[in-house]
Amino acid sequence: MIHKVIDFLMDFGAWGLFVHAFFDAVIFPIPALFLQVSLSLLDPANALWLATVGYIGCLLGTPVGYLIGKGLGNGVLYKFLKKSWVDAAQRMFEKNGEAAILIGSFTPVPFKVFTILSGCMNFPLWRLIAYAALGRAAKFYIVGLLFYLYGRAAEGMVKGVSLYIFLCAVPLLILFLYLRKRYRRKRQARKDTDAGETM
Repeated sequence: MIHKVIDFLMDFGAWGLFVHAFFDAVIFPIPALFLQVSLSLLDPANALWLATVGYIGCLLGTPVGYLIGKGLGNGVLYKFLKKSWVDAAQRMFEKNGEAAILIGSFTPVPFKVFTILSGCMNFPLWRLIAYAALGRAAKFYIVGLLFYLYGRAAEGMVKGVSLYIFLCAVPLLILFLYLRKRYRRKRQARKDTDAGETM
């Protein structure tokens, strides 16, 4: 049934990818990457445009997934999504905090789990969108760039893309978030010290 839906969306080209990417961030169980790769194989010269369409669709779907989680609560997670996905996402949030959203952009856990879970946890929507913008841009555009540069030969490279991005980009992003958190703590400590001296 799901594969029939993907085949149907494929007939609509870039518009089909837009719809798929939108619902990928909301509830659709198959990542938009599959349709992006299929369409890029048909027309590698159009791969960057397809990446842009998928990226925009995903960003527009992100707040919808968030609002579903915020409105329906934790019950919706286990009702519509696999328990293993939800448990993995929750562990990432517990271990890495807000960096879990960035990490989630590159893991096998569908991104919709993170959009809905962010709503359930009342995570700030603007931060979710900002992190989704970074993480999903990397995934969509690296796949698009590979097809644009290497044509149909990129199909074999795509399998390792998520792993390579995860190993290279995510540690840098986590380091950035750690340093930013440390800087904020120091700045707050300075403020507290200054406030104590003025009293």
